[in-house]
Amino acid sequence: MKKYILYIVCWVFAITAARSGVMKKPNANYCQIFGTIYIEKNKEMADYSVYVTDSEPFADLVVYKQDNQLMADDVGLWYITDQRGFAEFTVYLEEDQNLADFIIFYTDLESFATCN
Repeated sequence: MKKYILYIVCWVFAITAARSGVMKKPNANYCQIFGTIYIEKNKEMADYSVYVTDSEPFADLVVYKQDNQLMADDVGLWYITDQRGFAEFTVYLEEDQNLADFIIFYTDLESFATCN
């Protein structure tokens, strides 16, 4: 009986910690996030939370939206897909900059896509 109670307590703790962000994975190098990206509507389901800024100097990553999935193969090149199953990464567009994992800026020129 004690073993089951301990199991339930651990399970409840794990769920509570996961929801509060205690067990969130550490931020990966955002420069390695490129390729096929899905914009998630639920923050809890996203790999990363990003804030889109309108000022390039304050961005961690300058992103160019590719029209061709095969061309999104380098830093800052994202192909936005509408099918979650085909995405390499999922991101949530955060409205509060302080809650985001990193900040991005969308550029109109592919050659300007870079990691700051």
